Amino acid sequence: MHLDDDLRLGILEKTGIFSNRLSIQEPKVLMTSKEVLEMPKEMTRGRRTTAYKYYGVSYMQHNLIFINVKKIPDEKALDDTIAHELVHQRFPYLAHGKRFNKLVRQVLKGKTFPPYKKRKS
Repeated sequence: MHLDDDLRLGILEKTGIFSNRLSIQEPKVLMTSKEVLEMPKEMTRGRRTTAYKYYGVSYMQHNLIFINVKKIPDEKALDDTIAHELVHQRFPYLAHGKRFNKLVRQVLKGKTFPPYKKRKS
């Protein structure tokens, strides 16, 4: 896909919609490797120089996601990637697997999740 103003706006809109469904604060979205490298190193630690290899990366501690538009082949993969990275933000304790993928599918289908509440001891 080629990043133009319309695509950038579409990604930001979908990020807002999916963030609302997950009841999380909307993250800052980076869309080019250059934008990742321009961020302070402490914010993108871990996947700074290798981010370009992935469809997306979630930097959970800083409420930041990277969507690699150049690598994503089509609109469906784009939606999947946005939802995937936001599920990482909402459920940081979950590893990739059946439950994780089920949550991504639920977000894409429109399910809304209540705000996260810490358990009482």
